[in-house]
Amino acid sequence: MYVVIVGCGRLGTLLADGLSVAGHDVVVIDRHEASFRSLSPEFSGFRLTGDATEYALLKSAEIERADCLMATCSEDTLNLMVAQVARHVFGVACVLARVHQPAFGAIFKNAGIEIISPTQLALDAFRERLDAAAPMRPLTSS
Repeated sequence: MYVVIVGCGRLGTLLADGLSVAGHDVVVIDRHEASFRSLSPEFSGFRLTGDATEYALLKSAEIERADCLMATCSEDTLNLMVAQVARHVFGVACVLARVHQPAFGAIFKNAGIEIISPTQLALDAFRERLDAAAPMRPLTSS
């Protein structure tokens, strides 16, 4: 599988390393060259430094042949922009984007982009564990 990952922070690094070691073709894009230092020595993919919202940079990543684009930046608006370009300009079939603000989820979904929200995942996990530890008791009036 050919995967383009935008953002080489903690999440992007883990994804890039894992996919590369598993034998996938991976291109990682980040604005800062220093971000690539986090990649493991086993990473065998390509690194592109620059702004992933620029058409020319996405073309140099050969995004039109990507099986999947993963937008993992810390900025929701950047992830949305890159994901929309991947989906609607380059026709990438699988577009995944990290979304920190759950309120943005509907915007991404309306654009045909699958989201992963760490905030929502954590909220769900906390609620699930709370429910398992102490079932809700009915409120009583004083």
